[in-house]
Amino acid sequence: MVGAFSIAEKLDRLFRQVRPAGQAEPSYMAVAEAIRSRQGVPISHTYIWQLRTGRRDNPTVQHLAALAAYFGVPVAYFLDDEQTRRVDAQLDLLRTIRDAGVTEIALRAADVSPRGRETISELIRKVWESERRAD
Repeated sequence: MVGAFSIAEKLDRLFRQVRPAGQAEPSYMAVAEAIRSRQGVPISHTYIWQLRTGRRDNPTVQHLAALAAYFGVPVAYFLDDEQTRRVDAQLDLLRTIRDAGVTEIALRAADVSPRGRETISELIRKVWESERRAD
């Protein structure tokens, strides 16, 4: 079965979503350099651009793993559309939290157990959904 989301769409979403508040998306050069220096994976900025724009659409697993590590998502994000949907939902929630300036909650959540963080995340998601329905 062909996936609903292309590699280009997934990579574009990561470029647009995964970045600190108030900062522009990273350049292709910055991403390539970070992958080469931190992970030792040879990759060029041109190749990353080609993947993002759909001019290349059959990356190696090594390149997908390197891009996933750079953006902090599981490599399955690129391979499994269900995983893509789950991660995208988490990215949307994080963006909402970031945009709302809820840094205190995020900082406090860092000291909470993984199960506690899941509970906090679920509560925030429920509040977010209820407010979206109210609009």
